[in-house]
Amino acid sequence: MKRTTRALRLSLFLGEDDLWHHKPLYHEIVRRAKEAGLAGATVLRGSEGFGASSTVHTVRLLDLAENLPVLVLIVDREDKIRAFLPQLDELVAEGAALLDEVEVIRYTRDET
Repeated sequence: MKRTTRALRLSLFLGEDDLWHHKPLYHEIVRRAKEAGLAGATVLRGSEGFGASSTVHTVRLLDLAENLPVLVLIVDREDKIRAFLPQLDELVAEGAALLDEVEVIRYTRDET
């Protein structure tokens, strides 16, 4: 069975070395997203990138293979995502967040 809905996607661009109380920041964001009852969160580790500092971080050079880019993706209803945003104000010191409307297609087993 297939169901289509509208949702909001939150994309957070962070550094792998960003910490929250000596633990990875992305881990705390995922934990809080789960605690907030959001539909799901995924963390993707980038192999190369740069941000506001214009320093390129890459896995290709051992001396630069630190603070690689991390992308946290969270998709849910707009009201739930917007209610979660104030937590990011507390957590994120440096990074970028994107919000975009998306169409979600959910595939589920038909239990009839």
